[in-house]
Amino acid sequence: MARKRGKQYKAALEQVDPAKVYPVQDAVELVKKIDYAKFDATVEIVFKLNVDTKQADQQLRGAVVLPNGTGKEQTVIVFAKGDKAKDAEAAGADFVGEADLVEKIQGGWLDFDVAIATPDMMAQVGRLGRVLGPKGLMPNPKTGTVTMDVAKAVQESKAGKVTYRTDRDGNVAVPVGKVSFDSEKLIGNLKTIEDVIVKARPASVRGIYVKNVSISSTFGPGVKVDLESFE
Repeated sequence: MARKRGKQYKAALEQVDPAKVYPVQDAVELVKKIDYAKFDATVEIVFKLNVDTKQADQQLRGAVVLPNGTGKEQTVIVFAKGDKAKDAEAAGADFVGEADLVEKIQGGWLDFDVAIATPDMMAQVGRLGRVLGPKGLMPNPKTGTVTMDVAKAVQESKAGKVTYRTDRDGNVAVPVGKVSFDSEKLIGNLKTIEDVIVKARPASVRGIYVKNVSISSTFGPGVKVDLESFE
């Protein structure tokens, strides 16, 4: 069933030329202009990639620290013990624990944005796979959230680290800041993630890699962006 759009969305959509691919500067300014949320909406970039996600080597997954942050205060938990637990606390982790933290999550608590674990804790954390996996919260070495350097991981998460991964259709969607950000800050974040995605091109991909790129605010319509304008 098609999603019914409201008057505000339709009014915003009318200001976007569906046949046009906008330079990144113009796209950002348009997204900010047509946003109609009554809160500080998140700006997101979506890459449509020519990848076959059934092939393991064509699945993208990783993380990057945005130079201008995300505008969101991240609640970070760490599964660690001993000195590593102390390191995590000193770095600003919101919750640090071992089996007690595992049990708390098994009991239904999910009030956090990022989960980090030391490798020796993964045997216990692995029991949370069915809970954390579908929500994208499971610690993973590819995103730097399974690490012995928990202090660095906590600091990066607090500073604006975002994760990215391809969905089953080959799309990668990443939050890049808030509508309230200055255009230049949004552009800086956009260029950072664009550079990472382009460089992550799987060697087995043939032909065009990035089919199209668009940005939008939380409720707003997508605005297509000219990939070459990121240069």
